[in-house]
Amino acid sequence: MARQWGPSLRAAEKAGCVVSASRAGQPAAGSWSCSGVIVSRGPDLVLCHGGILTPFLRAGSAALTAAGAAFLRGDSCSDDLRLHVQWGPAAASPAGGAERGRAGLCTPQCAAPEPGPPARPRGRPLQPPRPAELLLLLSCPAFRAHFARLFGGEAAEQWRFASAAPDDQVSEEEEEDQLRALGWFALLRVRRGAAAAAAEPEPEPEQEQEPAERGPAVAVAPLGAVPKGAPLLACGSPFGAFCPDIFLNTLSRGVLSNAAGPLLLTDARCLPGTEGGGVFAARPAGALVALVAAPLCWKAREWVGLTLLCAAAPLLRAARAALGRPGPGAPGLAALLPPEVGAPWGLPLRAPGPPWAAAAVLVECGAVWGSGVAVAPRLVVTCRHVAPREAARVLVRATPPKSAMIWGHVVFATQETSPYDIAVVSLEEDLQGIPLPVPTEHFHEGEAVSVVGFGVFGQACGPSVTSGILSAVVRVDDIPVMLQTTCAVHGGSSGGPLFSTCTGDLLGIVASNTRDNNTGATYPHLNFSIPVTVLQPALQRYRQTGDLGGLRELDGAVEPVKVVWRLQRPLTKAPRSKL
Repeated sequence: MARQWGPSLRAAEKAGCVVSASRAGQPAAGSWSCSGVIVSRGPDLVLCHGGILTPFLRAGSAALTAAGAAFLRGDSCSDDLRLHVQWGPAAASPAGGAERGRAGLCTPQCAAPEPGPPARPRGRPLQPPRPAELLLLLSCPAFRAHFARLFGGEAAEQWRFASAAPDDQVSEEEEEDQLRALGWFALLRVRRGAAAAAAEPEPEPEQEQEPAERGPAVAVAPLGAVPKGAPLLACGSPFGAFCPDIFLNTLSRGVLSNAAGPLLLTDARCLPGTEGGGVFAARPAGALVALVAAPLCWKAREWVGLTLLCAAAPLLRAARAALGRPGPGAPGLAALLPPEVGAPWGLPLRAPGPPWAAAAVLVECGAVWGSGVAVAPRLVVTCRHVAPREAARVLVRATPPKSAMIWGHVVFATQETSPYDIAVVSLEEDLQGIPLPVPTEHFHEGEAVSVVGFGVFGQACGPSVTSGILSAVVRVDDIPVMLQTTCAVHGGSSGGPLFSTCTGDLLGIVASNTRDNNTGATYPHLNFSIPVTVLQPALQRYRQTGDLGGLRELDGAVEPVKVVWRLQRPLTKAPRSKL
């Protein structure tokens, strides 16, 4: 595992930074900050989120939604804008890491109750903030188009991307500004030497150091080079410039959950302030895949546990095109932006995605839809609440939205009184090109698992993959009857498969996530699946003989199993009367 993530960790350490924006003469009053990525050295070029610059736009945030607006030059912001960039010791070190044998974290100095003698740092100190200038505000038109398709129209009322909880007090104007700036990023140039001295009357000595290396600081993964389900490493600074001693370049692991062109989703958990932070791939090793666009996504006032990303490759292409246009700016800088992987980096391109993910299918039964898993060429397992009526006509799609439609009918659905929420669909045609999963025989608590389902995007762009661990195996009489995972599960994922990430074996069928009846809150990272070992003997019997008897036995589950699925405590024996 350490070998897999080594290049990504080093790339994140070297490229991560935090960017702050303030007004001249008022650095402490009303400052804005976010995360960023150092994309080039000598000169130092930084990509960060553009949302922190909306208060400084001369034409207001409406300029970001003007027809055909793909970029804005640096002079689109007011003259009182002051930008600063701060990075850690790894970015300043020629070796690209903290001193050998010493931690890279400094002793925190952001919350000291009163001034005193400075503490001796545990590692190399953070570099002081350096002044920077705005070169461009950039957007990716394809990102904005896919965003409007997936989250606009009738769905717009359900979705929210503000960096605050739905119940927090955020003005409509502020929320509108955040939404307009969602797909915008900024390209900055860090000032050094005389330029820095002119911007900052009293620069610190460390600010005069020249970079030990020149040229691109990261490699960039081409759009589409990283498959769905591939591991990712997100690097950002929660809460922006607040207390960088502690929060600078905080890491979070996840997978690429879904993609629509340059609009990506990951289940790596990010917080406000990480906007603009880099997301790196394990393969191509250490390549920059995307920047964080929105760390918190809310659907129907519920946190979905996913982070919205914008692919880095089209952003950098847009930057090259804008820098190459005539006008005031920085001639020659376009050539310094990092290339996409390949020559001269020589990094391997796309690795195939996990084959087991293709076993998930979309199941539609009238107006109801959900997920399912193909267990035979003409047999799909889903949940009863997705396909509740036996003999009902069901439409199955393997890879929407372009796949052929295959009709089928429900041959079995458990009764409402059964704890096992299961339905079996027989198809009229074979599912072509779908690898059939291997059912597991054993469960191992703590193992890495993945859920594949049509939650979040639903029918719009295929299934999403979320990662986690098998957190609990609930047994009755030593027989597994319920699986609990930490994967993010959403409405529409019901009936989808739960896989072992390492082996690809089918572990279970997703039944539900968790909802607090007192508060109404839904918890996507606490969810329950039906073990495949409960279903496999009955499914095998039906495939071989057409006999539904084994499946009918699911309706006769014993009371302790019903108690488990009702999330109740096991019944205890009544105490004997002493009378």
